[in-house]
Amino acid sequence: MDINLQVHRIYSIIVSYNRKHLLRKAVTAHAAQTLQPSHLLVVDNASTDGTREMLKTEGWLDRPGVELLALPENTGGAGGFAAGMKLAFENGAEWVWMMDDDAEPHPEALEQLMRVATDPSHVYGSLAVCGNETSWLTTVLNPPLGEVERPENVPEHAEVQSLPFLGFLIHRDLVARIGLPDTGYFIAADDVEYCVRAQRAGAKIIMAGRSRIEHPKSRPYKVKVLGRTLTCLALPPWKRYYDTRNRLLIARKHYGIKLFTQTIPGSLVRLFAALWQEPDRPAQLRAFCAGFWDGLWGIKGKRHEKWGIK
Repeated sequence: MDINLQVHRIYSIIVSYNRKHLLRKAVTAHAAQTLQPSHLLVVDNASTDGTREMLKTEGWLDRPGVELLALPENTGGAGGFAAGMKLAFENGAEWVWMMDDDAEPHPEALEQLMRVATDPSHVYGSLAVCGNETSWLTTVLNPPLGEVERPENVPEHAEVQSLPFLGFLIHRDLVARIGLPDTGYFIAADDVEYCVRAQRAGAKIIMAGRSRIEHPKSRPYKVKVLGRTLTCLALPPWKRYYDTRNRLLIARKHYGIKLFTQTIPGSLVRLFAALWQEPDRPAQLRAFCAGFWDGLWGIKGKRHEKWGIK
């Protein structure tokens, strides 16, 4: 191992909510990294399934460098990552490497990522895989490969449009310039908005193709309208609410007139696709309408329960 990889103070952050069986696999995968992070911070979003007890009774919190940040309420992925980043940087972290509890980094994931992360002014990320496929469609901009579905086709250093909070690596200096993730998004597209902010601050978004994290595969499907192709996701109604709302929130903040020329028409196409492709159409319609209303009015926070969406 290159000795230069060992000089960084890296906090690995896992955000978890009511999935202790997955969290156990995630922390085990972190313990097996060939390049060990300086600290492992588990952010628990007020789980009720015994997550905190599991970490204590199985001895994880007795290990050097392993910490638990127990939040008093469920703040979603956005809130969990923001809280974890804040604590990590207050404690002297140089880099943070973030993911959900359903992510299992391969043993060399962090080592391979840090080989690519040579410029702290950029954002870096691992490649999510599900066996011999990528976990979702990955669009590589540079080199200009377009959509890539096989891990072996993703280069070691690939510039992409955005990265999910799944093996997401960012330096404290860039965070000082762009701030923390917006907790108001709760879940869905909070990472997209964060990447937009980073790009507007001059950062490139770079995926390290050899740094891999095992993650369940998403369920995308394509819809063609007027010669254009949109990628849609199969989602339960409560996630449909956030997907719809947060797309509009991003467009309101960053895209100007494209809110009306692209985002709103695209949202309507996604609605019709969901009503055509997915079960429980009344619930899908209700979730979309609620998300559309809140998005247009800029209303953030954990809102699906207030709308009675399950």
